[in-house]
Order: sequence, then C-alpha cells, then structure tokens
Amino acid sequence: MTKLTAMKNIGAEMERKLRAVGIDTPEKLLEAGAEGAFFQLKTLFPKVCLVHLYALEGAILNLDYNRLPPDRVRALKAFSDYLKG
Repeated sequence: MTKLTAMKNIGAEMERKLRAVGIDTPEKLLEAGAEGAFFQLKTLFPKVCLVHLYALEGAILNLDYNRLPPDRVRALKAFSDYLKG
C-alpha cells in the first residue's frame, strides 16, 4: 500500500489528519477530491486553512501547491470562502 506521504505536499502531520478522517491511502484521497477531503478535515480540525486545500489539490495533481493553475487556485479559494460562510 502506498503511503500518503509519498504524494507531493503530504507530510506526516497532514497524513495524520487525513487518517483521522478516514482517508488513509492515495486512492481514497483521489476519490474524495481536494474539496471533499478539505471539508472532512475542516469538520474535525476547524483551524485547517486554505494552504491545506492547495496542498491537497497539489497532491492529487502531483504538483507543488504553489504551482497550481490560477483558475484552480481561484476555484479553491471560492470553495474555502464558501465554507467560512
């Protein structure tokens, strides 16, 4: 089984948080998607921030989080803002 930490942007702390919400493999992260995984994290860890969302998307796309396409960054920011209410 491939570890989550084998993915870009996923360190030990992010892996711990993802496991806490039931995402324990790269396949489960891909299935949940960045927004779905972030929503689950935000429910259990309210202080996760927008950078976490970027990191998740980067992990899924195999990109450094600061290399995401600008249109995707805008969409992720809008999603994060929506969750804030």
